[in-house]
Amino acid sequence: MIKDITIGQFFPGNSFVHKLDPRAKILFLIVYIVALFLCRSFFSLLLMLAFSLFTVILSRISPKMIWKSMKAILVIVVFTAVLQIVYNDKGDILWKPFASGSFAVTTGGVYGAVFLIVRIIALILLTSLLTYTTSATLLTDAIEKLLSPLKLLHVPVHSLAMMMTIALRFIPTLLREIDIIMSAQKARGAMLDNGSMGQRIKALVSVFVPLLVSSFRRASELATAMECRCYTDGANRTRLRVMRFSWRDAAAAVVLIAVSFAAVFLSFCPISTILLFQPVIS
Repeated sequence: MIKDITIGQFFPGNSFVHKLDPRAKILFLIVYIVALFLCRSFFSLLLMLAFSLFTVILSRISPKMIWKSMKAILVIVVFTAVLQIVYNDKGDILWKPFASGSFAVTTGGVYGAVFLIVRIIALILLTSLLTYTTSATLLTDAIEKLLSPLKLLHVPVHSLAMMMTIALRFIPTLLREIDIIMSAQKARGAMLDNGSMGQRIKALVSVFVPLLVSSFRRASELATAMECRCYTDGANRTRLRVMRFSWRDAAAAVVLIAVSFAAVFLSFCPISTILLFQPVIS
């Protein structure tokens, strides 16, 4: 169900990950993503996946919430894996359904599909924790601090950070709105789950038009509320919580850099071949 999607939600807590500086979380995530996409062997990829699972345990986020975030991209994962199997013809042939055709399932295709699935899972696990363990306010402040050098180029950093955070914050709200509208349209006899593909697409018009109207209404209400509270774009604004780097951030940085370096090193190290963790993505 759409209401089960947890992207953009924040779950308050007192864990080690919650207490990390929001700026450090964003920088750590960038380093992790770069290292993850530099991995070329299963050995290094499994190391990054283990680090993601360890971070999830430290965050004390419910496994049910993590599973909900994975369900949202399950179709994309399956579709990507199927494409990898279909178009990757490297390696030995494992199955050839048509004797006269060129299509065949190869070891390279299977390895590539599994490799991409593990990579996407590792990516979603850690990226989900950024919003799960960081409130929208702190995320806005962190983005603004990290982009503050752009102020020298007269870039409206505060406005950009605010827009990014508001967009992220309203994802769960819009998803709930979609679920409510779909339930209401089904009660009125809309064929959203039945009929041909064309009929379903045509029926979705009755969902997206009310959603668009609702989105504009919410945006107008938010703008009015900010104006009533005399909100000014970044002009001498004070913050309830002053962000400071602590020993937690230093310890997390050391562990992340060590894991990332080890993963990248193992991707190009001959030991990967010796252990039969062959690179499948060049």
